Amino acid sequence: MSRAASTTGAAATGAAATGARPAGTGPAGTSPAGSRLPGWARGRSGVMAATALGCAVEMVPGLPGLPLTLAGLWLLLLAPTLVWRGTAARAVSTRDGSLLLAVGLTLITDMVVALGVNTLLPLVGDARPLTRTVLAAAAALTVIVLGMFLPEEARAARAARTTGARPGLPRGALPVGALGAVALLLSVAGPIRLNNGLGGGVSTVALVAVAALLLLVLVRRGRYPAAVLGCGLYAASLSLLLLVSLRGWYITGHDIQREYEYFQLTLGGSRWNVAAYPNPYNACLSITLLPVSLVRLTAIPGVYVFKIVLPLLFALTPLLVHRTVRNVAPQLVSLLSAVFFLVFPTFYTDMTYLGRQEIAFVLLGCAMVVVTDTGRPLRARRTAFTVLLAGIVLSHYSTTYVVVGVLGIGFATDLLWRLVTRGKRRRLRRRDPLTSSRAFVSWWMVLVPAVLAVVWAAPITHTSGQLQTTLGNVYQGIAHLGHGQATGTPQQQLADYRAQTLIQTAGKRAGGSYLPLSTVNAYPVTAVPTPNLPLTAAGRALQATGVSTVTVNGLLREAAALGFEALLLLGLVVTLRGRRKCFRPARDQVTLTVGSVGMVALLTVLPQLAVDYSVQRAFQQGLFCFAPFIAAGALRLARWFGRRSVPVVCVLVIGLFLDLTGVVPKVLGGYPAQLQLSNSGQYYDVYYPTTQERMASYWLSRQIDATPQGRPEPVVQTDSFTFSREQTLFTGPVMGDIFPTVLDRNAYVLLGTTTVVQDTVTIYYQGDLVTYRYPMGLLQSTKDEIYSNEGAEIYR
Repeated sequence: MSRAASTTGAAATGAAATGARPAGTGPAGTSPAGSRLPGWARGRSGVMAATALGCAVEMVPGLPGLPLTLAGLWLLLLAPTLVWRGTAARAVSTRDGSLLLAVGLTLITDMVVALGVNTLLPLVGDARPLTRTVLAAAAALTVIVLGMFLPEEARAARAARTTGARPGLPRGALPVGALGAVALLLSVAGPIRLNNGLGGGVSTVALVAVAALLLLVLVRRGRYPAAVLGCGLYAASLSLLLLVSLRGWYITGHDIQREYEYFQLTLGGSRWNVAAYPNPYNACLSITLLPVSLVRLTAIPGVYVFKIVLPLLFALTPLLVHRTVRNVAPQLVSLLSAVFFLVFPTFYTDMTYLGRQEIAFVLLGCAMVVVTDTGRPLRARRTAFTVLLAGIVLSHYSTTYVVVGVLGIGFATDLLWRLVTRGKRRRLRRRDPLTSSRAFVSWWMVLVPAVLAVVWAAPITHTSGQLQTTLGNVYQGIAHLGHGQATGTPQQQLADYRAQTLIQTAGKRAGGSYLPLSTVNAYPVTAVPTPNLPLTAAGRALQATGVSTVTVNGLLREAAALGFEALLLLGLVVTLRGRRKCFRPARDQVTLTVGSVGMVALLTVLPQLAVDYSVQRAFQQGLFCFAPFIAAGALRLARWFGRRSVPVVCVLVIGLFLDLTGVVPKVLGGYPAQLQLSNSGQYYDVYYPTTQERMASYWLSRQIDATPQGRPEPVVQTDSFTFSREQTLFTGPVMGDIFPTVLDRNAYVLLGTTTVVQDTVTIYYQGDLVTYRYPMGLLQSTKDEIYSNEGAEIYR
């Protein structure tokens, strides 16, 4: 029996046990989107005509925004996806898989086309190549050329979309669509209310609606077609992302603030010039050239490209996980895998602040679909996989490095596996396809992305400083493994940080640039714990029973963190060794899971690496590989409940979702506030930009601009997070630190809203956020206050 046949048989067997249909059969095999296209869009002639029309619309000056938005979305996303779908169908065998893969190829095409325009036109004298007319012409020409040479989707596949189609809506479309629409509406209304200073009740209800939607999809998995299930997953994931991405009227978050700065530099000059700003952020085409193309051709403001369009694309990742697992497992396991992927907190607390990683993860998800789909020739799959890896290199450096590490460990695991089972291979060939199947990942597939990453970072963009730092951290971590300095308590971290700053400022302090130590020592700093939400009526009622609400919240979070790890281990054991298996994974799925776990472990034992790429982000990335094993572990654990095992798993997953997203802490209180539900909490304090801060920054910029010629520009000091929020508003030298030991005698000191209102400042040290009480008396005794509003102050 062939590997593809055995996989299909295993999926069919598991589907029969769970009431789901095998992939690609009947209504369950329909694609989530694009299954019923109008006649004019099915053939290449219709796509070409619409592309020419879209290009013509872009060339007309003075058009309102809506026609440009429609034309731009067609040229950049829809038309290339239709053109690439025939090629994608050569690498994956499912209709929805080919559509998702075509989206990934489209994103790579958009980045490469903009890169080509940006590189070639300056050679003929065009210093501002990234304009609407040029990008529109290049996008249209690319679609037309690709349409002329790329293969079309097979007629049989197109005919299969309408053969046997029932009139009207598919089963389940009404309840899933209605609940999805409610969740999306609330996920937009909730952040808007919070941004206007109102409460988080609507956002809390939105999360409850998302939970209900996920529960509906899980319970009705055997009755609803795959298209409906996919739409439900997409609506749930997008709702989660919008609840966070729409917070704040400006760019809100951590990395996204610097991403937006480099996007603005590219947009303002209509040219991507990495030589002028050699920074790894600037080398990520996913946050420079791709957003610029979207802004130019769609007329969507840049803020909303980052806050809405990129999350719209990233919301496809749970669908990619679902399709990846569905290739080898029944519907229940694949749906649980997708839900575990979006339930993990990094998905909705951090990913919307990492635009470059959002695009890289979409491409990585497409690559994993190719890995588990054994219904196409190996060469075609490997080619598609390598192209997607090249797209990841262009999108995000850290994701690339982790992928290379995962591939390397996975390839080594496969070699070791084959060496150990070499004597048993003949005997096990028929019983265990994992033992005899041919590996997908080969040595050159590890080497190619590694070489591309080095070439892109070093000779092309000259941004290899991040890579050198990462490699240096790896060496230092290995050389001093077991001898590293413990992070200690927040107060100890503040003491360590103070000692570092004293060493760094010793020379200039002796010259009188900094405040004398005798003055600074009179104002010590103390660490401040993150405050909890006040107890609600439900929390007080729980407290009255003798159970600590704070303890309950903490234990639930710790249990969730340990639960992911325990279920992963259990799932690996029962899947590889158990007699009754939830699914039969592809061989490379197992080896890449080992590689992903290895990278998470490496980041855990080497804290220096975790500073650059957190363990949580590595675990989120690893879920592309090992989410089905977590699902298998959950199902195996629930077998204790007999016939009720599946309902128990569904209830536990939804309960986990409600707790991790903040609904349970919001109902009880006694836990730190989360940004998507409150106008308070650590993330709100350090990442949320306020109008008062912007007003103070504008005022200070005007003061600096009025400095008489011949005098040096004065230095501006502010805390690191206020600097990150407002860095695009400053000109001249700015220092993102106001720790007492680094205060410059003559610098302006801008205090952000959190410091003015709460007297606290937060620093990022050794991978942790450390908050301390700021000694306001130091500023008041050594400087004069020259500006004040209700949320910002300036001293000099």
